[in-house]
Amino acid sequence: MRITELKEEGLEECDEKEVVLICAKRVLVGAGARVLFYPTLLYNVIRNKVQAEFRWWDEVDEYLLLGAVPFRTDVLHLQQLGVRGVVTLNEPYETLVPSSLYEAYGIDHLVIPTRDYLFAPSLVDISRAVDFIHRNASCQRTTYVHCKAGRGRSTTIVLCYLIEYRNMTPDDALQYVRSRRPRVLLAPSQWRAVQEYRKHTLEFPALKICTQKSSSTGDAILITEADIQGYPNSMNWSKDQAVILHPSAKALPSLLFPLGDEVVITEEDLEGYESSSDEIWKARRRAKPMVSKLSCLLSTFKFSSSCPTSSSRLQEVQAC
Repeated sequence: MRITELKEEGLEECDEKEVVLICAKRVLVGAGARVLFYPTLLYNVIRNKVQAEFRWWDEVDEYLLLGAVPFRTDVLHLQQLGVRGVVTLNEPYETLVPSSLYEAYGIDHLVIPTRDYLFAPSLVDISRAVDFIHRNASCQRTTYVHCKAGRGRSTTIVLCYLIEYRNMTPDDALQYVRSRRPRVLLAPSQWRAVQEYRKHTLEFPALKICTQKSSSTGDAILITEADIQGYPNSMNWSKDQAVILHPSAKALPSLLFPLGDEVVITEEDLEGYESSSDEIWKARRRAKPMVSKLSCLLSTFKFSSSCPTSSSRLQEVQAC
C-alpha cells in the first residue's frame, strides 16, 4: 500500500512504515524540545549577560529584526525600537508573550507554530510571514522575527524574505544573515524549505493582491497586463479594490473594480470585445464560473490592506 505524506519539505511518496517513522520522529523531537526548552533558554540568557557579542536580537535589514524569544519585559523595548509586528515561530509552550500584550502596545502578532530543531514552516506559512514583513516594511514599520534562540526557524523566514524582496540567492542570503548574526544555524529541512521557496518564486511569480481597507465586500480580482491591453484608462471604475502586481512583474496602474468575486481574466476571455466598459463588464461576468475551480488556489495568496493601523489583523482568503 502506498500513501502520500506531507512532510516539512513537501509532498513525497512513502509507505506505511515510513509514515510511522516520521510520526515517531515528530513525537520524540517534540518531547525532547519540551524537556530542553528551559535549560537551553537559561543558557542563552546567561550568555547574553556575560558575552557582549551574544545579542538577543540583531538588525538584519531595514525594518527587520531577527532574534530569540522575547520576555514580557522586552515588549516595551521592542515598541521603542519601532517594532509594530512580531512573527512567532514557537509552539505554545515556548511562547512567553501573549498576543494580548502585544496588542496592548500596538504591535501586530503573527503566530506560526513550528516544532523546534529538525522542522521548518510550510511554504504557505513562509509566504504568510514574508508578506507580513513586507507589508510592515512598506509602511516603515519594523518586524521582529523570532523562535527560541533566533537561529533556525526564524532564520528560515528571514532568508526567504531576503530572497523575495532583496533578490538574493539562498547562499548569499545565508552568508549575509551570518554576517549580522553569526550564530544562525539551519537544520537540513529548514535549508531545503528555503531552497524550495526560492524555486517556487522563480517558477510561479504570482500576482500580489491588495484589498483596500475601505472595501465592504472584500472582493478582489487577478488580472495580467495582457488582459488590459487596448482598453482606455478613463473608465469609471469603483474605488473599492486595487490590483497590485508582484514586484518582479512590470508595474501597472492600479485598476479598480466594483463587484465581489475573485476572478481570473485571461487574454482569451477578452478576445472579440470592444473597448467599452459595458463589454469589459460582460467579459468579467463570463469569467465568473472559473471562481469555484480557482478558490483553492487563491487561498494560498494573502489579501491585505496597505499601511494598516497597528491593531489591524491579517486578512486571509478562506480555505476551501
